[in-house]
Parts: sequence; structure tokens; C-alpha cells
Amino acid sequence: MRFETRSVHVGVDKDRTFNSCITPIYPSSTFYWDDLRTNRGFDYTRSGNPTRRALEENIASLEGGIDCWATCTGMAAITATLHLFRPGDHIIAGNDIYGGTYRLFADYFAPMGLEFSFVDMVDPGNVRNAVRPNTRCIWIETPSNPLLRLTDIAAVVEIAREAGAVTVADNTFLSPYLQRPFEFGVDIVVHSTTKYLNGHSDVVGGCIVTRHEEHAQRIREVCNALGLGCSPFDAWLVLRGVKTLAPRMEVHQRNAMAIAEMLQEHPNVERVYYPGLKSHPQYELAQRQQRGPGAMLSFDVRGGRSEAERVLTRTKLFALAESLGGVESLIEYPETMSHASMTPEARRKAGISEKTLRVSVGIENVDDLIDDLRQALQW
Repeated sequence: MRFETRSVHVGVDKDRTFNSCITPIYPSSTFYWDDLRTNRGFDYTRSGNPTRRALEENIASLEGGIDCWATCTGMAAITATLHLFRPGDHIIAGNDIYGGTYRLFADYFAPMGLEFSFVDMVDPGNVRNAVRPNTRCIWIETPSNPLLRLTDIAAVVEIAREAGAVTVADNTFLSPYLQRPFEFGVDIVVHSTTKYLNGHSDVVGGCIVTRHEEHAQRIREVCNALGLGCSPFDAWLVLRGVKTLAPRMEVHQRNAMAIAEMLQEHPNVERVYYPGLKSHPQYELAQRQQRGPGAMLSFDVRGGRSEAERVLTRTKLFALAESLGGVESLIEYPETMSHASMTPEARRKAGISEKTLRVSVGIENVDDLIDDLRQALQW
């Protein structure tokens, strides 16, 4: 089956009693056994749940992995993945990753003994130069958050293989519809299912998709032991949302392209960060490893913090809010919102300034969105 068909049908046909066309919600915390050795595949929802398993089957199919574990949040997915490594192991990550990921790495796992290097991953040479004898993982976030800088996935995978390291790709920004990291040799893919996979801003969740049985087994053990699985109702919501992933992404990115082109020509915009524009320094790489540019973009206003605040508070359709990937358009200020957990020095090194705004483009009428941004940019 092709992608759109798998989005709708995988993980659905579970009800043999009433032939439900929609996957049922199994809110039960526990499942009784047939005898001391036999159950029906589930015993306790922390360890596994039929609704959650249906979602996991769906996402694994869409990403092309062998297994998936759905977690209670995106950060839970990252936390579980880091438990593949031990104190003394070295991890390379981008210097412009999501602020919450940076905080988890630098403030929580580093004191526990993991070592991190944050480098500019636009140039694979920087990744190669950061490799140490104890490097065990290279963490890929492409496009990056919030400046939409790209990592050459194939090149980084080659470096990791030479070093004997695992590659992990956060594919949240594009979803498996627009980018499939396993096709470039990545070992593990993580998502915040809160975002495009769910697509309706009404649930938080995450997932880890694996392509090697050893990783799948370890992730299952970690998530069970730490109690990181998502609830049955949350799993059902994401499974409902993923059915429309393909058509949503097409509208999302069509709107984003039109907005990016408008912003690029606007006199009060200094720079636009969007890989769908030919002016993007990695436009050619985007054409090679992505099926589309996605719906996230950032831009620098001409001026400084006061001008940025003016835009942020004057929009009518773009809600001033964090998160992304929902059907509604959002605008936010990385300096004090999504990347506030990074130090000012780390933000500047990543290229985030006081005039940077990040936009999650929704599926509203694009002319209305453009009109809204134009009026907010007038001064």
C-alpha cells in the first residue's frame, strides 16, 4: 500500500466482534489471563495496550521501521532513547536544536555522565572533527529548530558508521510524509507526535521508531520500566490525526511557500529561513533528501526586539503560542519561548537573535494568512 493508504488503514482493523471501522479505545489498565501461562497479548497498560499498539504499527509502517513505541510526550521519547547510552558515552548534536532537547542534554543527562558536543552540523566536517573515541551517538535534527538549517543525513550516517556510533534523527518538523531518515541509513527516528502526526493541537505525545531489533528490545524495556507509554486515549487521538497527514502536509507547505515568498519581498523583513526558497543556502540538499520543504519557517524582522514584539502582538490569525504542527497557524518568539532554556550565548551561537520569529503555518486560507502578516509588519 502507498503512504496515504497506510495512513488510513494500518492499525485499524482490530475489532472482530462488531467490525468497527475505527480502532477502539481500550482504557483498561489491566487484562486478565486465560491461565498462568497465557494471555491475549496484553497484561498491563504500562507494558502494552491494544490502542497504543495500533498507533505504533501505523507509525512504524509510515517511517519504514520494524517497531515503534509511543510515549506520553516527545521529551519522553528523547529521554527513553538516551537510555541506550551509559555514563562516559559521547553524543554529538547540532548547536541549533530544539531548546527543550538542548536543556535535557546539557542540564540533566550531562550531570549524569553523558558527554555532549554541540556543533554546527550544516558542515559534515564539523561533525567529523567532533568525533571522539567514546562517541556513541550522533543526534540529527533536520530541519533544525528554529532556523531551518539542514543536516546532510547520508553524510552524517557515513561518519557515524566509521565511528561505530548510532544515528538518531528527530523527524518532527517534516513527518514521514516529507522525509524518511531510514532511507538514508539512520538507526532510530523520534517524533513529537504532538505535532504533525496528530495535527490538531489536542494531545501531547511522542514515539521512537527503530530499524534494528536490538534497539527495539532495549527501547521496549526502558519505556516499560520508566512508565513512558502514552495513554490509550492519547494514542487514539494521534491515530485519528495521522489518517489525514498526507493531505494536511500538502496544504501546510503550500501555504508556507506562499508566505515565505511574501516575507522575502517585504521591506520590514531582513531574512527568511525556509528550505523551499531558492535563496536558502541548502536548497539543493532539501531537494535531495526531502519530499517537500515543510510548513515551518522563521524570519528576522528589520529592527530589533521592539519590532519583533510589535509583529507578535498584532497578528490576528497567528496565535502567539509555542508548539507547532496543528491545523491552526502559530507564531512565537524563540528568545523567550521555545529556546528560552538555552543560554543567551548558546542562542547567539546558533544564530537566534532578538529579531527572530518562528512560524508554524496552518491550513487556513493562505490569502487571509498573508493579509494578517502584512498588517502586522506595517510600521
